[in-house]
Amino acid sequence: MVNLLISQLRTLKGLEVGMAALAWLLIPLVAAIGAGLWGSWANRNRKVRGDGPELIGYARFREAMERPRPGS
Repeated sequence: MVNLLISQLRTLKGLEVGMAALAWLLIPLVAAIGAGLWGSWANRNRKVRGDGPELIGYARFREAMERPRPGS
């Protein structure tokens, strides 16, 4: 699609080189804007669970390891 845009811009006399360069510079500009939007979306704040469930699980693990083994 960009090639079609550039080929149409070449038909204009005197502006063909500058307009073609500007058309090609739009590609990284759009990519940078898209990357910025994706980065802000990926870094959004999510609900934080906290350490409660992990600490409870660790306490249960520690209690299980401290219990004497059956049959010993």
